[in-house]
Amino acid sequence: MTKWGKRTEAIHGGIRRSQYGELSEAMFMTQAFVYPSAEAAEARFEQSGPDEFIYARYGNPTNRMFEDRIAAYEGTEDAFACTSGMAAVNGALMALTKAGDHVVSSRALFGSCLYVLEEVLARFGVEITLVDGTDNAAWEAAIRPDTTLVFLESISNPTLEVIDLQHVINVAHKNEALVVVDNAMITPVYSYAARMGADLVVYSTTKHVDGQGRMLGGAICGSRELIRGPIETYMKHTGGAINPFAAWTHLKSLETMDLRVRAQSDSALKVANALQDHEKLSKVMYPTHAKHPQYAVAIEQAASGGTVLAIEVKGGKEACFRFLNALEIFIISNNFADAKSIVTHPATTTHQRLPQEQKDALGISDSMVRVSIGLEEPEDLIADLTNALAAV
Repeated sequence: MTKWGKRTEAIHGGIRRSQYGELSEAMFMTQAFVYPSAEAAEARFEQSGPDEFIYARYGNPTNRMFEDRIAAYEGTEDAFACTSGMAAVNGALMALTKAGDHVVSSRALFGSCLYVLEEVLARFGVEITLVDGTDNAAWEAAIRPDTTLVFLESISNPTLEVIDLQHVINVAHKNEALVVVDNAMITPVYSYAARMGADLVVYSTTKHVDGQGRMLGGAICGSRELIRGPIETYMKHTGGAINPFAAWTHLKSLETMDLRVRAQSDSALKVANALQDHEKLSKVMYPTHAKHPQYAVAIEQAASGGTVLAIEVKGGKEACFRFLNALEIFIISNNFADAKSIVTHPATTTHQRLPQEQKDALGISDSMVRVSIGLEEPEDLIADLTNALAAV
């Protein structure tokens, strides 16, 4: 077969077996590699083959299996596996920009992504323009002929804004700008970024790939030219490569990711439907729910809105805290996309350090709670949320 389905790729893609013929993927825990001769060492440093390795910071057989598998699943030529999602975001942005470049990004981003743009890149002379990602005209006005790169979250964290990705890519490519898409919220299962022509797709594989609260990880997926060119060069010299143990754990998690994410996403929509008209809530946000402001573009782009929804509890911070503390199944944490259901109050945790005016502009209010749906019975989750809201 020359073409496999995504679930088959997630189990068999990129496999490399040692001489022992192991069934489960091998984990190579080594920082360096041995050469049979000085001449062989010289040759490998001059030009390494696809299965020839020099140093773990440059590449590793376990890491390579994961990179091949996540790339095949995403539908890209190649991938580079990173220590975390933020290492992937930082690596993609830093590798492709320099002083004097112009970057356009959506305004609604995870706090650490904003930091990389506004503090790190700007500090080194990169001009940053932030726009309302849901406004197609704003992208058209901001992307210029000298724009180097466009960055966005396909679904924003935590406000769940949905961007018309095809429109943004068309405008960017018309101006010869590269497009980097952070795809954490839509999940690899429902991803459409590569299909629409994004140049690089970035994941926090901590989320749905591992999806079980164990390992940090990240991935940058894209063309072989970009991945094995500027991305690999930057990452291998700055130490961003994933640990082989994390890569091996991710390999095993990929085998069940499709099943997990589809079940979680189905439950997320059920929860959104159950809470939609609750008297204690002023808003329920889920991308493919009919009342979402960008529902039309969300449902056109993907079959599901992912595993996360956002709610606004009437009464602000005090009411939110009372609600959070009354939950029995949901865990208070700052992660999402886990097998366990998780709730987060972004204004006081993940986005706490943003200035208030920036929180207001992003729509991150004291009333907002990010709700990550796990693998529990959806009826139990709805009952837990409803009972906790009764305490507000």
